[in-house]
Amino acid sequence: MKILVVDDERAIRNSLKEILSDEGYDVETAEDGVVATEMLGKEHYDVVFCDIKMPGKDGNEVLDYVNSEGIDSAMVMVSGHGDIDTAVDCIKKGAFDFIQKPLDLNRILITVKNAAERTTLVKDNKVLKKKVYGQQMVGSSSALQQIRDIIDKVAPTDARVLITGANGTGKELVARSLHQQSARSAMPYIEVNCAAIPSELIESELFGHEKGSFTSAIKQHKGKFEQADGGTLFLDEIGDMSLAAQAKVLRVLQEKKLSRVGSDKDIQVDVRVIAATNKDLRKEIEQNRFREDLYHRLSVILIKVPSLDDRTEDIPELVKYFVAQICAESGKGPVPFSDEAISLLQQRHWPGNIRELRNVVERLLILGGNPVSAKDVKDFV
Repeated sequence: MKILVVDDERAIRNSLKEILSDEGYDVETAEDGVVATEMLGKEHYDVVFCDIKMPGKDGNEVLDYVNSEGIDSAMVMVSGHGDIDTAVDCIKKGAFDFIQKPLDLNRILITVKNAAERTTLVKDNKVLKKKVYGQQMVGSSSALQQIRDIIDKVAPTDARVLITGANGTGKELVARSLHQQSARSAMPYIEVNCAAIPSELIESELFGHEKGSFTSAIKQHKGKFEQADGGTLFLDEIGDMSLAAQAKVLRVLQEKKLSRVGSDKDIQVDVRVIAATNKDLRKEIEQNRFREDLYHRLSVILIKVPSLDDRTEDIPELVKYFVAQICAESGKGPVPFSDEAISLLQQRHWPGNIRELRNVVERLLILGGNPVSAKDVKDFV
């Protein structure tokens, strides 16, 4: 995490930098508001400690700059005893917190920890909004409409959902839709790709760890369950999770509490779990690779996402959607596809499903003509 300390008093700048650096943070300093705004314009900082009273450009003006530029750094205002009213005004304008001088070590560290959590939530929400509004469940087929109907019924509840389907069918879109239409939509939505995390790290990633609990644990770490507290945790590719981690996930689902690696202290969590897999978990259970009790805990509601081969009537809408998306990203005007080209795409087998279709559309937009013809499809697909 990167921190900027802004103060015209060298002793305070150096003291804060030393304290925070010792805790493992990456710290830079600025001697006044002018230098600070220049640095904020070039570099992203997760947290900014900013003195209020400074010559030239004061902390209030730095905060105004951060707000006007849409910078999402957590602003912590540092104030003397006579600056309390100003500090309160700063809080009203969006500052994360303020600390009174003389500085207290414990207060500084607690504030940084809280500010870091706030910054993480802001980033996660931005990513989520980008994903939700940048991707949609596109199509009018009866198969897709059945999925939408289930989501409408299930989303407002806290029921756990297991989403199955082949790679590239859009299981993650179903999970996001369930979260966005739930009462937890304003709370965190945390995604975990269980297949992408080494088995020896999965427990630390999910449940967190205490400082010193293993060689590389240089500081305390909150796991994904804690990060998702109050919101939704999406466990993608859960069929690839180790049996040891499965047992701990089962405990959290049963008891709604966890303990970090290296700690015996229980932490209460309130998390809705949505899981997804491209595997047949019944077969995995038969081969002792997946816990049957966890399967039953996760599969209160089962949603099977159809393959693209089972909803080819959606291909015209999907092509139109991907064309608009890809052309907007590249700054070009939309390129039409001929009816014959669409027909050929509908006749094709799609083992990679919607993900493969998007790649094909992008390829045809680059290599094909305007409009994209049946010949382009034959030549380049």
